[in-house]
Amino acid sequence: MKIPLYPLQFYPIFKELLWGGEKLQTVLCKPISSHQTGESWELSTIEGAVSRIANGVLEGRFITEVINEFPNEILGTSVYQRFGNQFPLLFKYLDAKEDLSVQVHPNDALAKARHNSFGKTEMWYVIQADRESRLIIGFKETTDVSTYLEHLKNKKMLTILDEISVQQGDAFFIETGTVHAIGAGMVIAEIQQTSDITYRLYDFDRVDKDGNHRELHLDLALDAITYDQVSSLKEYQRKSNQPNLVVDCPYFTTQFIPLDGSMDIQKSGASFIVYMCVEGSFDLVLDEDIYSYSIGDTILIPAALTNYQFNGKASILEIYIS
Repeated sequence: MKIPLYPLQFYPIFKELLWGGEKLQTVLCKPISSHQTGESWELSTIEGAVSRIANGVLEGRFITEVINEFPNEILGTSVYQRFGNQFPLLFKYLDAKEDLSVQVHPNDALAKARHNSFGKTEMWYVIQADRESRLIIGFKETTDVSTYLEHLKNKKMLTILDEISVQQGDAFFIETGTVHAIGAGMVIAEIQQTSDITYRLYDFDRVDKDGNHRELHLDLALDAITYDQVSSLKEYQRKSNQPNLVVDCPYFTTQFIPLDGSMDIQKSGASFIVYMCVEGSFDLVLDEDIYSYSIGDTILIPAALTNYQFNGKASILEIYIS
């Protein structure tokens, strides 16, 4: 069977969460059904939340099925050699109407030993931010386990964590072990390893609709935390009609494309490409076919598609594996 190759989109998987709101609809035009929608999983192979293709002749099929049939064509030769049939990344949009919990993610070694999972290295791109929006990322200064535990016990942990004001267009790279929290009032595009492992440290004493506190994972987090200061804000250029490097790490490379007109794209076929449209709209021209996208769309370009063109005015994140 010859695979029908074309840009793939997916049905979003919405997550109703305590801290969610309605901006996934008002900012990103997502068809949410709850006023507490915190996440839209755009492309996922997490067990129980596997994305289904939403367009073309493959519509309705799970992405995992298509990868199993055509691994090199979808993933790319280099990615398949490294990961086999596993899709190594997870793509989301988040709406933080309220503060998210303070949390940390384990590295590959801990996640493998405890959960048989990848670790969770991730990055954020701020699509929209209210005035005075902020993130918690790392400690104000290098600390240690005993200092952390003392502040945790006395409910003063927030006093030793670093807060960063944010605005639209900011990008942050969150390495495993970094204590962090997304603050209220922003919409974020998130790129991460395929993992749903989170250790929650503090949840602002919130309760759900049944009056229950969410589970904390204080013991698991102790040897997962990096107690050094971190530098997470990424400076990057914004040259029009070309990729501008934002993050380059062993797990993914992210580039920012300010599209204003036309741009020809040529790829090697070593890796799939994912595009997240974070502003504006654009057309993708492939041979004689035209595909149209706008803010909030996420597109998987199979690795075997190596030549196409963009037309429009948009801000686009381009993600692949080096």
